[in-house]
Amino acid sequence: MSDPLTFVGSQIDRFRAELDEFLRIPSVSAKSEHDADTRRAAEWLSGRLEAAGLSSRLIETPWHPIVLAEWRGAPAAPTVLIYGHYDVQPVEPLDEWESPPFEPTVRDGRLYGRGTADDKGQLYMHVKALEAHLAARGSLPVNVVLVAEGEEEVGSPSFAPFLDAHRASLDCDVVVISDTGMFAEGVPSLGFSLRGLAYFEIHVTGAKSDLHSGEYGGAVANPGNALAKIVASLHTADGKVAVPGFYDDVLDWDEETRAQIRTLPHDDGAYRAELGVGALAGEKGYSTLERLWVRPTCDVNGLLSGYTGEGAKTVLPNRAMAKVSFRLVPDQTPAKVRELFEKHVARVAPEGVRVEVKELHGGRPWRAKIEGAAFEAAAQALEDTFGKRPVLMGGGGSIPIVPEMEERLGATALLVGFSLPGCNLHAPNEWLSVAYYRKGIETLVRLYDNLGGLSAS
Repeated sequence: MSDPLTFVGSQIDRFRAELDEFLRIPSVSAKSEHDADTRRAAEWLSGRLEAAGLSSRLIETPWHPIVLAEWRGAPAAPTVLIYGHYDVQPVEPLDEWESPPFEPTVRDGRLYGRGTADDKGQLYMHVKALEAHLAARGSLPVNVVLVAEGEEEVGSPSFAPFLDAHRASLDCDVVVISDTGMFAEGVPSLGFSLRGLAYFEIHVTGAKSDLHSGEYGGAVANPGNALAKIVASLHTADGKVAVPGFYDDVLDWDEETRAQIRTLPHDDGAYRAELGVGALAGEKGYSTLERLWVRPTCDVNGLLSGYTGEGAKTVLPNRAMAKVSFRLVPDQTPAKVRELFEKHVARVAPEGVRVEVKELHGGRPWRAKIEGAAFEAAAQALEDTFGKRPVLMGGGGSIPIVPEMEERLGATALLVGFSLPGCNLHAPNEWLSVAYYRKGIETLVRLYDNLGGLSAS
């Protein structure tokens, strides 16, 4: 057999069954109870890469191992670094899943399970596209380095040190990442931006213990009330972040990019209906897509204080906590935002409580150079698979290592994703289109061919 695409068609049922195996491993990096599972996922993936025809090994880190696989049988061809992650988000709230999160289930053409879209399903598309080339032709059109980490969902703390320590092994011309989505079903897309992240906890403490709200209410500062005041101070009435200095480093996007965003087929009414909300919110003066892709934000991600069980318990809580995340755009940095946020919280916190801001993790924003031969190679691969030219789209989420890899490796990053809107990333009932699992593999087969026609650096 000499055609990789024919091989994909003949083996797609096996490819799906293997993905189910991968998805059943609960590699939740954020929870220490799943440390052994997370390592098992790395070992499983490394084994599948070996079976596909690459050499693969685990690189130990202080936390979860990194899978490093290579094939270097085309010395005159470019080198492509494929990045993905095998760790997944926690599954809570578990009672909102319609099927068990680690038991892959197909309903109405969708494969449900944690990690289907983010990022096991998309990462495994690359493994199968590589296998298709090697099985059908005995070689690849490019040299390949595949790197899969197990800490992306917790901010990639081990990845920058890994890049520095293994710089010589990672030298490449192009970085390809499939951890993003498509603008809509049938609308292939290439990513041009990612927002960064600065993530914190606010801890407010008051009296030495919970207090009776009747005996002490009105005389003792309530940490729950104090936290509510702090949270309420984070936004202005027009939806802007109210932390002084927050917008100082925000770069304005060019009018050409904003005009292109306006041409995309987005409908606010349909978007509201899909989400089940009566109105949209955010910074005034910008469209919904601009708010999602090119403007920074601040959001409360979790709140904890006082008695939350059944019935009444009239207490003043002695502590309260909120998780707060900022999504960043060029040229904001997590370090600068932390400094501004800490000053703001200290300024607005009421007397009678103690307040501490703890940093959880962060990542820098990224903006692409949407031109050049590699970009055209990806655009053509998508067009040949989906039958239409891809659109450019931003990403509201964060992939912290993208700017790190571009800077350290001096390579162009291509974001070629295949998840669809509404796929419930980080939420219950995450899913990936079964049909697009195959189309993703076929696109990547074509992409490797197209990149193989480029000159190596």
